[in-house]
Amino acid sequence: MGSAMLESIGGRGASHNPANRYIPLNYEQDPARIDPDAPSPHTQFYRDSSRSIIATNDSTDVGFTHSINVYRGCEHGCAYCYARPFHEYLGFSAGLDFETRIMVKELAPELLRGELMAKSWRPVVLAMSGVTDAYQPIERKLQLTRRCLQVLAEFRNPVGIVTKNQLVTRDIDVLAELASFHAASVSLTVTTLDADLAGKLEPRASRPAARLTAIAELAKAGVPVGVMVAPIIPGLNDHEIPAILEAVRDAGARHAGYTMVRLPGAVAELFQAWLAQHYPQRREKVLGRIRGMRGGRLNDPRMGSRMRGEGVQAELVRNLFKLHRNRLGLNREVPELSTASFRRPGPAQGSLFATL
Repeated sequence: MGSAMLESIGGRGASHNPANRYIPLNYEQDPARIDPDAPSPHTQFYRDSSRSIIATNDSTDVGFTHSINVYRGCEHGCAYCYARPFHEYLGFSAGLDFETRIMVKELAPELLRGELMAKSWRPVVLAMSGVTDAYQPIERKLQLTRRCLQVLAEFRNPVGIVTKNQLVTRDIDVLAELASFHAASVSLTVTTLDADLAGKLEPRASRPAARLTAIAELAKAGVPVGVMVAPIIPGLNDHEIPAILEAVRDAGARHAGYTMVRLPGAVAELFQAWLAQHYPQRREKVLGRIRGMRGGRLNDPRMGSRMRGEGVQAELVRNLFKLHRNRLGLNREVPELSTASFRRPGPAQGSLFATL
């Protein structure tokens, strides 16, 4: 399917559904018959029957070993999202399906409680949004992330959250309770300060100003808050690094990190189509710079280089980020969360938040 012929779909990061690499037969719609004025496809939600909620990994690149994801797929619809190929394991596409067919783990809070109560559980920091955002739009209604946080507060098990949605501020009460035991931290992802670019790149995530507001509110409440400038896309948002770091510092962020864009599997096709639709004049420049960091490819899956890239372009970004991070005092270490206060509630002890 020729990406240059595809039309942008309002409110969606992907313009189509590329073939699922695990399914030999697939349907391709004739681009000439696509109606650009057709309404954006509605989001559908499906019950996820998983019987466990805590996932583990041994990657040296991600900074955590245990994580919780209450949703699979993400309605934020970020055009660059590295998690899109995970949807192919479910029989869906990494394209529109990823942002319109969301799997919901309705029993996540109950499963989490059961796993924390198990005698085999040894308290460790749990990451939320290890794959997809825990605060995507449906969370406002379902409150699965909030209920999981309430369970974690009951057990005083530490949690680190990464999100790009202001909705995280709804749960400041629970996060502040955990933070009082050095058991919570939040990182807001800030990709750009340009609201127009954000609307195209991350169509259903909070706009930059709202993320800065969230940083300020979390900091005021005593919740350790930092920022991920991610992903940095050379030729598109890398020039914003100094301004982003200054804005998040002024909002109250205590530390900052970054990752470079990576385009695994079908994400490469989707992102190229996105560039052709929204920034055709920059397309070759952006793709050329990405290839320059990835050994001539659009993705380099090797541990140790996939998050930061290699070569002259990656080094320029690294030096620019380090210079301004140090200048602004954002070079502090991410606060180390503590398991010292972990406890298992007795049978007579209800949730600290049972009445909320």
